[in-house]
Amino acid sequence: MESSLCTFIEIFTKEIDCGDGNKICPKKIVIPIVQRDYAQGRNSTEINRVRSRFLDALYKAVTENSVTLDFVYGDIDDEGILTPLDGQQRLTTLFLLHWYAAKKDKISSEKTEFLKNFSYEIRPDARDFCKCLVEFNPAFDDEKLSAEIENQAWFPLNWKKDPTVNAMLRMLDAIHKKFFDVPNLWLELEGDAIYFNFLSIKNMGLTDELYITMNSRGKPLTDFEHFKAELKRKLDEFDEKISDRIILKIDTKWTDLLWKFRGDDNLIDDMFLNYFRFICDILRYKRGGTSQGKSYDEFLLLEEFFSEGNVRDNINFLEKSFDCWCDISDIDKFFDDRVSLGDKTKRGVNNHQRGKIIIYFDEENLFKNCLKLYGKTKDGRVRIFSLDKIVMLYAFLIYLLNKENISDVDFRRRIRIVNNLVNNSSAELSDSESRQGGNRLPAILKQVDSIICREQILSLEREPNFNGYQLNEEGKKLEWTAKNPALAESLFELEDHYLLYGQIAILGLENYQYFNRFIALFNCNYDKINCTLIRLGDYFQSDKAGVRFQFGVQRPQSWQNLFHKSSIQKRFEGTQENLIKLLKFEKNFSNDFLDKIISDYLADCERRKFFEWNYYYIKHSIFRPNRYGKYDWNNFDGEPYKFISLWTDKKLSENAYNPFLKILEEKISSRYDAYDERLVVDESFYIKSENAAYVIFELETNREIARLDIRQKNGVDIEDRIEKFLNWYKKLFNLTDGKFYE
Repeated sequence: MESSLCTFIEIFTKEIDCGDGNKICPKKIVIPIVQRDYAQGRNSTEINRVRSRFLDALYKAVTENSVTLDFVYGDIDDEGILTPLDGQQRLTTLFLLHWYAAKKDKISSEKTEFLKNFSYEIRPDARDFCKCLVEFNPAFDDEKLSAEIENQAWFPLNWKKDPTVNAMLRMLDAIHKKFFDVPNLWLELEGDAIYFNFLSIKNMGLTDELYITMNSRGKPLTDFEHFKAELKRKLDEFDEKISDRIILKIDTKWTDLLWKFRGDDNLIDDMFLNYFRFICDILRYKRGGTSQGKSYDEFLLLEEFFSEGNVRDNINFLEKSFDCWCDISDIDKFFDDRVSLGDKTKRGVNNHQRGKIIIYFDEENLFKNCLKLYGKTKDGRVRIFSLDKIVMLYAFLIYLLNKENISDVDFRRRIRIVNNLVNNSSAELSDSESRQGGNRLPAILKQVDSIICREQILSLEREPNFNGYQLNEEGKKLEWTAKNPALAESLFELEDHYLLYGQIAILGLENYQYFNRFIALFNCNYDKINCTLIRLGDYFQSDKAGVRFQFGVQRPQSWQNLFHKSSIQKRFEGTQENLIKLLKFEKNFSNDFLDKIISDYLADCERRKFFEWNYYYIKHSIFRPNRYGKYDWNNFDGEPYKFISLWTDKKLSENAYNPFLKILEEKISSRYDAYDERLVVDESFYIKSENAAYVIFELETNREIARLDIRQKNGVDIEDRIEKFLNWYKKLFNLTDGKFYE
């Protein structure tokens, strides 16, 4: 069958090929009952957008260049009644536009007689409205045309409840606003401004049955169907052959790809659009931009990336970014064979497997995760598919796009480098142009390109990208594994330890003989490791001011802070030195081994009557709360016995305490006051702890009334201050009258 190219006016005057050898001039257009209500005039975000875009196209047609709309399918019976099967929405809008042009330009009734032959025959309200509308001559006095129409005596109030009438009124308001200033609108419509292809379907069964088959009982088009139509229009403008190829892939090859990951609703629409958004973000980053503050509206993305500029390159990247996944028979297996899930908070979860990397996300299949979550946010702010996921998925994508030049073995080595960089660049992974480091994603993606495609790490001097410490370490590791291939797997196993997640600076490549010992040591109790290291020396680190100190406690984060080199921490080398010292002790560490080191140290201190601050820290667990391992020490070198155990990660709080007082709170009837760093006794007195003394003050007057000095030698206690205080307290504090006596 051949289609007939005609205008809305011509369809009532032109002979149409009916497909059976006959040609008929339609006398009337009748919208059948199986068709849904007129939808282009509805009031919703999506429909508003569709309406606006369609009217924009029609406006451009009558003011600039003509436009040919998509096919309109229909059945023409022997009496010339045309029943549209697909195209009702466009035909109704064209009817309203022609009515508006006729009334605005005061066209004679003879020329507009055909408008009477458009009807919603089976819907009484819509049918009667169309009849009355054709006879009505508006004055165009109101800003909204609907207000003037609703004011007419022939317009009953109940018509406003009819969805088709209501939608027509809204469309007329939109047409009035859009076309009021267009001169000679009717002449443009009479000419060749707007065409469509009409295809008559004959002898293919009952009209209702055919429509139901074609249009699923009048279900409205989905957002994805609108998007696909707009994508095709954009691609048609560029290259119709490419457009046909891509649209065919969407309906076949790419649908098959996404179908495997469909949800309970058996739809792939959102998944396609989510991956499309990811691709657009990558295009944006590659040209130096950012997704910050940008809309993920798919129609706006079409305008941005497929209307002007590097359209050919963008189309090529879009097509290849879908096609490359189609070449993988089992994407779940593809990721499962190269990736395992880890956890930075739980011991025993990270299990090193040869040829795999450990990622710290919610599922191994990053492609599937992107299909489900890209563009979504938590609390309207935090993106669920985070920047580290974007970079990792991009690394896999770049491999697939260049697979013919990259062996599987090389890729597994290179993706490990990228993974280590991602895991250790949380501060650098930013696409915000307002942050101090700026938008680093464009440079980070360039670095990923270089690593995955060429196994080369770009110099930071070119553009800041990943963490500088980690980039330097990865470069050294590449050289080291090339020279020591037999030791590479030992290095990779160490990298996969959840306390390190890729950074091994705490040991260094020069200490490769201790890689396995580190893993054995940190299978032991963390508190015992902490105490053992304290016994060996000052292994902890401090901030730049030398006030906030980091120790390793039961919580893994404390050790992760210690083991990852940072510009905001001092004494990293001290941690490394003491750790290596401990690793030299033993090949196979155990809790019993650590207990012996600890108990020997405590016994030696007590025998020698030499009580460093370390002694108290190790002996009394209250000095080591299972929190963040942070301590506030204003003068560590001058006053080592005066410090605060912090409860939070970064600041003082009501739960922070001086451990030399806190332990006394457990022993005597008292209450620790965190804000004044004092121990209140019997609501009459309080105690403060100094570097070499306990001092007692009267609560009401803050008058010092007693002092218990601690004997020291070279700044180190030579008597156990806690035991001394408790003995002194028993002898000197009269609990009956609450007074101190000399």
